[in-house]
Amino acid sequence: MNKNLKIFTNGILEENPTLRLVLGTCPTLAVTTAAKNGIGMGIAATAVLVCSNAAISLLRKVIPDKVRIPAFITIIAGFVSVVQMLVKAFAPAIDKSLGIYLPLIVVNCIILARAEMFASKNAVLPSVLDGLGMGIGFTCTLTLMGMIRELLGNGTLFDISVTAGHISPMIIFLLPPGGFFVFGVLVAASNGIAKKKGKKIVEHLGCESCPSRNVCDKVNSSECEAKEVAVNE
Repeated sequence: MNKNLKIFTNGILEENPTLRLVLGTCPTLAVTTAAKNGIGMGIAATAVLVCSNAAISLLRKVIPDKVRIPAFITIIAGFVSVVQMLVKAFAPAIDKSLGIYLPLIVVNCIILARAEMFASKNAVLPSVLDGLGMGIGFTCTLTLMGMIRELLGNGTLFDISVTAGHISPMIIFLLPPGGFFVFGVLVAASNGIAKKKGKKIVEHLGCESCPSRNVCDKVNSSECEAKEVAVNE
């Protein structure tokens, strides 16, 4: 039970995919101009994460190693198509707001990374919990960024006026520079909290600094070391 709880909370806190692993930054910066957009993207990505992790875990002994990445992408694409159709049918406003970034969940680094690093090596229940935890962590980050940018840039929260009429909105927070600024502040805050708790701050490239190194089968391989040397050179 404790092991499953740790797997679930891992993606929310210690290995938050956006703030700690710095994955999925493209949709993070693009759709977080409003809090509801962040929630919509997060829920969609979470649904795909959970379903694809479960399917890949079930098929992990059947999928040939040489074609595992194309197989993973095909499975993920199937679930993304289902989620996209459901969003179009029941939440057309969110579908319009997210635009191209909804189908682009297929190539979201978070989903493919969890399929390769965790679901393909673990049983169904831990894989589902891993996908759920990572999805919740992703959703929380997107929602927080959306709230900050919407409040400062538009004076509203979830389309409800808060500071509009009292403080002039800072439009820059709805533009790309504002997104990068808020993202940088949140990453810095996350690193500060991690440092206070004695967690290792990622300062170097290579497998040694990767938070997911314990579930990677290349940790002790020469391939990993060769890549690190090549990057440093």
